[in-house]
Amino acid sequence: MLRACEKRHVTINDLEAKISEIETALQSSVDREVTSARIGELIMEKLKDIDEVAYVRFASVYKEFDSAESFREELAKLND
Repeated sequence: MLRACEKRHVTINDLEAKISEIETALQSSVDREVTSARIGELIMEKLKDIDEVAYVRFASVYKEFDSAESFREELAKLND
């Protein structure tokens, strides 16, 4: 999350708040085990809330974008 927010107008307090929200969601989950995929999805949701550029940066690595078209598709989802 830090890397995705680098050189963006996102404060450490903003990130800490979102991380706390993720931790709370995971702790209140009925599932005993949490997959890395679930954690990645939660991170993307929270980044989308605070900074769309950070969200796309994270998504590009997490979803392993391999083309400019992958970026375009993800950007189109932001406008939906």
